[in-house]
Amino acid sequence: MERLTSLKNPKVLFWRSLADRKARKESGCFIVEGWKMVTEALASAFAIEAVLVREDMESEISPELTRYPVYLLPAAVFDAVCDTRTPQGIAAVLRFTRTEASGSRLIALDDVQDPGNVGTIIRTADAAGFTGVLLGSACADVFSPKVLRATMGSIFRMGISRPDDLAAELGRLRESGFSVLSSQLDGTPFYERTGVSDRFCLIIGNEGNGVSPAVSAQATHRLKLPMRGGAESLNAAIAAGIMMYDLTRDLD
Repeated sequence: MERLTSLKNPKVLFWRSLADRKARKESGCFIVEGWKMVTEALASAFAIEAVLVREDMESEISPELTRYPVYLLPAAVFDAVCDTRTPQGIAAVLRFTRTEASGSRLIALDDVQDPGNVGTIIRTADAAGFTGVLLGSACADVFSPKVLRATMGSIFRMGISRPDDLAAELGRLRESGFSVLSSQLDGTPFYERTGVSDRFCLIIGNEGNGVSPAVSAQATHRLKLPMRGGAESLNAAIAAGIMMYDLTRDLD
């Protein structure tokens, strides 16, 4: 174990830079915080570059953690590295591991930009038995601190792809026999859907603009949830959760 006490230490400066998307992309690294996320990371295929431990948590360092470089940091330095207001005292620096969205139950996010929505959808997809997530080019970065926290570890279990052209990728899925389901306010009633294959991809659109015309054009089904009250629409993550669970219920 190594103790680092200065905010100007090169390692500390690097870890702090990972709050920025550009730095994450250039370095290929990101940070997860808290015991649950670090535990999930240890069980994943992601390479762990370093484990960061606040000094008062030194007694909590397990033999499993010592397989990796462990750095002890005073509270002021540890807090500067972390994004959360009240860090739990442990974090890990990971290197990206490329994954691919595969399998028969997919969800596509067409430029969903709110980090909480993206992370919650990934977590719900994992819980509902989906196997992969496709991300449009303007989606929130899945390795940002807010998205990672919202996934609650599901980021390590889901295949995730970020195709250069989401519409073209959906077109390839459709041609291969997938049902492509676009959630949109001008669609037909979701609960009256017919002809959905046991291989499908559900599309969730941007919070403000919905599913883009280019992406909607690839759909085999355009569906809307009923709005029986006065609300005009649902939060993207809530709508995704309702649809995902109902689609998987059909296949149980």
